[in-house]
Amino acid sequence: MSKVFFLFFLSFGLCGKMAWSQEILPVREAVDIALENNYNIRLAKNTQRIAKENNTYGTAGILPTVTGNLTQNNSIQNSNQIQNNGLERALDNARNNNLTYGVNIGWTVFDGLGMFARLDRLQELEKQGDLEMKRAVLTTVGDVITLYYTIVEQQNMLSALDSNIHISNERLRTAQNRFSIGKAAKLEVLNVQVNLNEDVSMRLRQAETVKNLKTSLNGLLARELDIDFSVDTLVTIDGALVYADLLDQADRFNPDLQLIVLNKRLAELDLKNIKAARYPVIRLNTGYNFSQSESSLGFVAQSNSRGFNYGVTAAVNIFDGFNQRRNERIAKIQIDNAGLLIEQQRLLVQTNLRTAYETYLTNLELVKLEEKNEDIARQNLNITLAKYTIGSISAVEFRDAQENFIAALSRFNTAQLQAKLSEVQLKELIGQIDI
Repeated sequence: MSKVFFLFFLSFGLCGKMAWSQEILPVREAVDIALENNYNIRLAKNTQRIAKENNTYGTAGILPTVTGNLTQNNSIQNSNQIQNNGLERALDNARNNNLTYGVNIGWTVFDGLGMFARLDRLQELEKQGDLEMKRAVLTTVGDVITLYYTIVEQQNMLSALDSNIHISNERLRTAQNRFSIGKAAKLEVLNVQVNLNEDVSMRLRQAETVKNLKTSLNGLLARELDIDFSVDTLVTIDGALVYADLLDQADRFNPDLQLIVLNKRLAELDLKNIKAARYPVIRLNTGYNFSQSESSLGFVAQSNSRGFNYGVTAAVNIFDGFNQRRNERIAKIQIDNAGLLIEQQRLLVQTNLRTAYETYLTNLELVKLEEKNEDIARQNLNITLAKYTIGSISAVEFRDAQENFIAALSRFNTAQLQAKLSEVQLKELIGQIDI
């Protein structure tokens, strides 16, 4: 009996040794790599930086503009002139040069407060970039954790199949021994061999699944696809989540809801900017310019001038075909739509949170149930293996116990995975994923 238990637990020990022989990639390290390398996050970072760069007084139109100007015109002409006194003058290849250069300053000092509305909008757009970045991080972290624990589930199944193969090999050895001493028919040996081949085939498929999942995770981490690693098979599930707390946090921190609330604020600023067009635009202008001209034929052969120029420009929209009123009505409708979208998104978040929480509670109960079933199936397999070794049960009965154990282990792994994914989904909905 002790030999049976030794062989059974040795098989798990061998599988554990194979798993730990590779470099362990903890889930936190996988998340850190994704935060640094993932393309979606890097793109979101660049978008965030663009919004931050645009949030300036100059972009809003509050600061003055300074321009340097230089204009030079040259001409070569054949000229004929008849003056008022009847004198005729002619010159071939007459050269005329005109050079003007200087600095001009323009400053819009009033535009119906539209410039301040634009500044507020740029600030809100920077906040939008921060929220988009947060959403990209949450989505990527959720994807990494989901894929990581999917690998954990499939790796555990691979280890179980390795153990199953060890047990089937022991069955085959026992069947061959029994056949050699005349206590079993050749048919029993063949059936056990078929079962072993079936187990090896399942193991090959499972190994392919694990390898493909690891490739997918490497792709999500934006690193070399052929990097091999092992995962930490310990699954820790947060079983203390409270619905009321989750609901409050989702209303305050859910990134999708925050973005829609921000969109309403942007719509209100757009209306403010549109209303600014009802007021006059006042612009101050000044500059210092130099001018020089030369003429081969004319009353003035050469002239130079320099000096300041200054003035004010004012413009007001008197009539634009009722477009101002139309634009304002449309902006108000967009504000109403933004309010409706907020209520719609809040209801959607609450609905998703409620269903995810119910699934979470169910999965927690399933983990407890399947853990008990897995323990019962393990005990049953040990007892069946002992009985099969001494020849008190048939190979078919032992195979049933073996398959029941693998099925129970598979359900337990699946229950753990689904519970962990439910936890991750809830924390993603409230905008706060911790590891």
